[in-house]
Amino acid sequence: MPENKRFQTELSAFQARFEAQKIAFGPVVFQCVRIAWKKGLLVSLAQKPMSSAELMDEHQISSYVLDVLLESCLSAGVVSIENSLWVLEKTGYMLVNDKLTQVNFNYIHDVCWQGLFELEACLDAEKPLGLKHLGPWATIYEGLSDLPEPAKTSWFEFDHFYSDSAFPEALPKVFASKPKRLMDVGANTGKWAMLCLNYDPQVEMTLVDLPIQLNVAQQNLSGAGLIGRVSLAPRDLLDPALSFPKGHDAIWMSQFLSCFSLVEIGKILARAAESLDNGGSLFILDTCWDRQQFDIAAYCLINTSPYFTAMASGNSKIYRADEYIACAEQAGLQVTQIWDGLGISHSLLQFQKIAK
Repeated sequence: MPENKRFQTELSAFQARFEAQKIAFGPVVFQCVRIAWKKGLLVSLAQKPMSSAELMDEHQISSYVLDVLLESCLSAGVVSIENSLWVLEKTGYMLVNDKLTQVNFNYIHDVCWQGLFELEACLDAEKPLGLKHLGPWATIYEGLSDLPEPAKTSWFEFDHFYSDSAFPEALPKVFASKPKRLMDVGANTGKWAMLCLNYDPQVEMTLVDLPIQLNVAQQNLSGAGLIGRVSLAPRDLLDPALSFPKGHDAIWMSQFLSCFSLVEIGKILARAAESLDNGGSLFILDTCWDRQQFDIAAYCLINTSPYFTAMASGNSKIYRADEYIACAEQAGLQVTQIWDGLGISHSLLQFQKIAK
């Protein structure tokens, strides 16, 4: 287990009671703050302090609507009142200007909100029962290309916002050993493959994912004129009868293993090890919450895990690095290096196949 991670200092009983009420009313505050942002109230206050009458006139809303929204924002420290004017506080500026905050708000509301009501049942069954609010799939990965809007946009913005920030720093580390054949497991839309193919004009790539996802990757790579160095290997990664293509000297997995249970991860890594040439490397890029420098990152990552329970797979989460390492060792892979702090919150773990 990781060392105990503290997110706050010691509280008095009175303070602790207040913090408990913040949790109890958290869903209410979330919606009021979100609506105040979406309706443009916070954007207006970012320009200058305004009176209730000015806000009502500018946004054509009643005093009732204004009070319900902004009084909740007031309780959360998003706004304040000074000389009868509403004033935007620093927390409110994050809603207006900070991409991380905006991406997280949209993701929680558009993708997770309704499904999280089913969380207790999902935990009991270890199945994503909340996914029914978005579509009829067994897991969200089967329906990513067909998610309804705005969930589709919010899902991909969330996923890419976190992973894309780490890609430029990961590229030279992966290509330091000049791999000739690189397999991308969980290729998604082909964004990482495109970066690799442009980075090294000699590398050949194999993309492994569900057929519906590979169709998207194929379209994107074809449009970029890069499909000539790409092989597509449609796979249901949960089917133990399907092995990975062999003959690769490097394998890449980005934000992929968190989609599976630890038992499933062990089986996937075992098949990956079998497909690697001796001395080949496996790279896992992921957001391990225990290797974060700042509590804000660990907080966001830990509280992303219920999404996997309710909406994605029902039995996966944001894992600790040591959990990946243990699964890899059982599969015959030895960790050789770990880089932390890539992009916003990523760690890159490099493993080498142990010669038999």
